[in-house]
Amino acid sequence: MWISRKQDPADAGAGGKSQSAAIASRLNWLRASVMGANDGIVSTAGMVVGVAGAAVDTSALVAAGVAAVIAGALSMGVGEYLSVSSQRDSQKAELAHEQRELDTDPAYETSHLAELFSAQGIDPPLARQVAEQLMAQGALTAHARYELGIEPGRLTSPWHAAWSSTASFVLGALIPLITILSSPRPIAVPVTMGSVVIALAITGSLAARLGRAPWKRAALRTVAGGLAATAITFGIGSLIGQQL
Repeated sequence: MWISRKQDPADAGAGGKSQSAAIASRLNWLRASVMGANDGIVSTAGMVVGVAGAAVDTSALVAAGVAAVIAGALSMGVGEYLSVSSQRDSQKAELAHEQRELDTDPAYETSHLAELFSAQGIDPPLARQVAEQLMAQGALTAHARYELGIEPGRLTSPWHAAWSSTASFVLGALIPLITILSSPRPIAVPVTMGSVVIALAITGSLAARLGRAPWKRAALRTVAGGLAATAITFGIGSLIGQQL
């Protein structure tokens, strides 16, 4: 379903829209990296702690941990690629539709662009002049930027997002995996839980700061969720281990 492009100029927020789109594009890979690391920490910690709860030998723990890292990283990369590809396809469709409108009625598109600027407080004659100059320099770029909030030359790369999330997942996953394998077996689980708390507090704070949200609440929420996940998997692993 197409989003209405000929919206009320007073609601368009052309300048803010363009700025928001640019910020979102620049921060996309950071978001993917932080969330990838967070998922790597939680999923791998849950796996290795759960397997450790089953009281298996070290070789089985290593195999389970490595499998969790590889499977999780591939899943994260593919998921991010598909998500961003869908977003990019949508943006391309928006641009193609806008180009058709420009080809059909360029005069109306110029007037509409002028109305967008006028709604931001620019005098109508000056808004019209700015619109005409921008149209002359690049009609599609002007409308994409100020009407759709899209930078035509800066569409988010699905490969960039995929590699960022995959790499960050692996880095995050290595924290609980290395910790549990390098710690003495009797204290391996609590030491791993401690490393998970610290790592999740960092990723939760970074995610909040990227979104300009309160970081303390986000960190606590992230840590609580991660601890709950690992505690549940440890409990299930322990129950299974008693039945083996």
